[in-house]
Amino acid sequence: MIRKFLLKILWLYQKFFTLIGFGSCRYYPSCSEYARIHFENNSISSAFYHTFTRILRCNQFYEGGIEYPLLDKLSLKPVIMGIDSIKYWLVPNKKNRFYIIKNFSYKGSSC
Repeated sequence: MIRKFLLKILWLYQKFFTLIGFGSCRYYPSCSEYARIHFENNSISSAFYHTFTRILRCNQFYEGGIEYPLLDKLSLKPVIMGIDSIKYWLVPNKKNRFYIIKNFSYKGSSC
């Protein structure tokens, strides 16, 4: 319930308030997209921590660049699906974690 509420707030922010500062994020994916992915896939405390540290790094003192979110652990077992039904690709990291990369051809719901 809390997760759905936080995701709805992020959706509203992405829909209405990112137009004000369009293109001002130094990272890809943007900080709000990064937060949304974390809140969808990690625990709430981990998502808050990673989002907070990412927002602190999103300023003129850091170069920015490509920084995909890391998944703490797999909660569901992989299932054989079609390419259009996969929302995120999981790429293994050296530390038994996974980078989460968005699938742009995903045809499911946005929220």
